[in-house]
Amino acid sequence: MTPREIVSELDRFIVGQRKAKRAVAIALRNRWRRRQIDPPLRDEITPKNILMIGPTGVGKTEIARRLARLARAPFIKVEATKYTEVGYVGRDVESIIRDLLDRALAMVREEHRARVAQRAEELAEERLLDILIPHPVGGGDGLQKVDRTDPHRETREKMRARLRSGVLDDRQVTVEVRDHHPAASLHLFTPQGGEELGGSIREMLGGLLGGGRSRKKRMSVAEARKELARQEADKLIDEERIREEAIHRVENYGIVFIDEMDKICHREGMHGDVSREGVQRDLLPLVEGAGVNTRYGMVRTDHILFIAAGAFHLARPSDLIPEMQGRFPLRVSLDALSEEEFRRILVEPESSLCRQYRALLATEGVEVEFTDDGIAELAAMAVRLNEKHENIGARRLHTLMERVLEQVSFDAPDRPRGTRVTVDAGFVRERLADVAVDSDLSRYIL
Repeated sequence: MTPREIVSELDRFIVGQRKAKRAVAIALRNRWRRRQIDPPLRDEITPKNILMIGPTGVGKTEIARRLARLARAPFIKVEATKYTEVGYVGRDVESIIRDLLDRALAMVREEHRARVAQRAEELAEERLLDILIPHPVGGGDGLQKVDRTDPHRETREKMRARLRSGVLDDRQVTVEVRDHHPAASLHLFTPQGGEELGGSIREMLGGLLGGGRSRKKRMSVAEARKELARQEADKLIDEERIREEAIHRVENYGIVFIDEMDKICHREGMHGDVSREGVQRDLLPLVEGAGVNTRYGMVRTDHILFIAAGAFHLARPSDLIPEMQGRFPLRVSLDALSEEEFRRILVEPESSLCRQYRALLATEGVEVEFTDDGIAELAAMAVRLNEKHENIGARRLHTLMERVLEQVSFDAPDRPRGTRVTVDAGFVRERLADVAVDSDLSRYIL
């Protein structure tokens, strides 16, 4: 996709913030440009990491998340405050890459399952027929080879027709399933940097405690079909190839979004947490390019795109250590949302709040209509409350909308189907009157 197409796609879900959209669109396009260049120059071209500066609720995280979906790239969002300097209790920064790889593995595995889905469905159907019919035809692995003279063939084909028609979906059958490792939920206190060791110990304990063993489970035919298809798909895919592809994607297409970057700045003239600057120094090798050991192999971070974000109300980007500043050469300021942008957020995105609530209440047979003046009143109220209290950006709209439609949502199951509810300016003011007037109450409710 060209940068213009990427921005256009982001516009479908995010209102405003043109500069930030352009910056991430160029960063994504540069990945495609890099792949067109021959080595060794290609290996020398590193991503231009981005620092987003703006108040909460203006779209920083959503831009990065939507970008990852567009690129079909492994993506992870982390808070910088969750990590600590080496030597202190807490998670080490290398676990970011391990978590990113886990997501890439899940993504690639689902893609491989989708490729063999048809074959897996066929094999699952044969296994299910073997369960449903006391005298299964044939034997061995794969599709059953049915003898045309076999007396059970006609019965099997009739059962297959009923199975495909859905008539048997509610029948209960017994299927063999594999238990998850019972040690997976164990919390092991390992030294910082020992997350991989902890994972290995959990796997070992899982084997000792019987994890991964097969057991019989009763379920409906519909559920059994899904479970058997998943089992057959897992037999058809190559786990080694999945691991290799996942590592390749992380190294070349991975996106890491680090939020609350301003919280680990050492502000001038102030004494913060002892490990703030240490976290930055631990992050630095990852951003510069380093190798991270995982249970699946070494992962290089040289070409992972890092997007950092923070409000920077009390701190400034210049409060980051100089080396970190240099590793985020692109800085983008995101604007606070205006009343007009709040109005657009309510109606323009494909998954706007108005569309969400219409769809939710339509399941109960209640038709909700938002008038222009009702939407304008919601936007104006959001701006006033953000100015009066803590500015939480577009998240204020979620709170307001829930409050406005609270009674409608509660009564929806008891209303006659086809009931129409019109949300106009008067409706909004009536529902928010008691909270909007009482500043103490609005501080805690809105």
